[in-house]
Amino acid sequence: MRRYPLEPLFEKILSPFERFLRQTTAGGVVLMVATVLTLVLANSPWGAFFRQFWDQPFRLEFGGRFLEMPLRHWINDGLMTFFFLLVGLELKREVMVGELSSPKDAILPVAGALGGMIVPGVIYVLLNPSGPAAAGWGIPMATDIAFAVGILVLLSWRIPRSLIVFLTALAIADDIGAVLVIAFFYTTSLDGLALGAAAVLLALLILLNRGGVRRSLPYGILGVLLWVALLRSGIHATIAGVLLAFTIPARPVFSPGQFDFCLTKLQGALHAEATGPEMQDHPLSDPRMSVIAQNVESVAKAVQSPQQLMEHAIGNGVTFFIIPLFAFANAGVDFAEIRVGEVLAHPVTLGVVLGLVLGKFLGISGAAWLAAWTGIAQLPSGVGWRQFCGIAWLGGIGFTMSLFISELAFHENPLLREEAKVGILLSSALAAAIGLVWLFLSSPRRRS
Repeated sequence: MRRYPLEPLFEKILSPFERFLRQTTAGGVVLMVATVLTLVLANSPWGAFFRQFWDQPFRLEFGGRFLEMPLRHWINDGLMTFFFLLVGLELKREVMVGELSSPKDAILPVAGALGGMIVPGVIYVLLNPSGPAAAGWGIPMATDIAFAVGILVLLSWRIPRSLIVFLTALAIADDIGAVLVIAFFYTTSLDGLALGAAAVLLALLILLNRGGVRRSLPYGILGVLLWVALLRSGIHATIAGVLLAFTIPARPVFSPGQFDFCLTKLQGALHAEATGPEMQDHPLSDPRMSVIAQNVESVAKAVQSPQQLMEHAIGNGVTFFIIPLFAFANAGVDFAEIRVGEVLAHPVTLGVVLGLVLGKFLGISGAAWLAAWTGIAQLPSGVGWRQFCGIAWLGGIGFTMSLFISELAFHENPLLREEAKVGILLSSALAAAIGLVWLFLSSPRRRS
């Protein structure tokens, strides 16, 4: 009987958090490279073509009806819906079984997220109390989970794992706030008919969930229609991703016990086939072996919830394609067309920089200290306040969501949008550098 080495075929079994951490860290590296490349292209001899390319109109037509938007809007309003779908699935998972599922464990990251949104917003409003610039108050509220966790993992050999878990929970709680801010405060005039259609579609999605429908296709079709309805309604269309995520079933078809029973039966059939006298090495020569393998695949999918399957299906695409593409379309700043000194002194830039760097630090650390002082929360195990302050600095890395909100706030004012971009890029770099150095100096090297 031929023996096959197993170790090269299977890698270490990772927990959902470890898989998420690996993907997020790699995504942060890719996003960093995409951002640098975008800035280089925007300031190269091809910069004008690069910027104009994203403003080219693109039309989708079906049955005499069409939808036309510039490429940048297709990315920001269309593809980014998948980003918000992934955010919604992660939020749902964390609330159900993750770091936010227990009120005791959720208090500290939620408190830090609230403080990290309120204080930066107040700082920005103090510097921009009125006029068109006042609309950008939501820009310094967000934390970019990919960049922040990617920076923190650079020190994984020096800091406790609980600190990484806390930052992840903090960023996810922060995402909840950012989604609510976009939904309620960055909505223009509402179309009642389209809003009613969106409500009906959402109700149908909930009925599919409650009716036990586990296939992805019906959810996908209704999700696209929901996106179109919200696009017409005046509410930002990407919110469709979050709403769709909350309707995706979280319960699998098979329980672990049923999965074990079916797998045992299939394993017995597979063993009998593999050790039989007519065993063939090539799967095409043994149709029964192929049927058993297909049944194993079906059973493996049945023990995973549609939510898990969807997270796995879109996770890499969002992390390694959509988010870098969003950076290409939105992060470019032509420094030749702006006066750097004037931009750095502008209230919008100052509001974003001070809000993200100083406001996030004061808000996260202050709210967490207050929660711990009142006894309703405690620091993660093995973490001191000096290390925790390093996390508060990293909270000032507000890249993806901050750029997204700046597009919403200043879509009719390109100059203010460019000033906000400069502030986002500068503050993200400052927060990353300060947080990295702070954590390195405050964390003694751990023994193996």
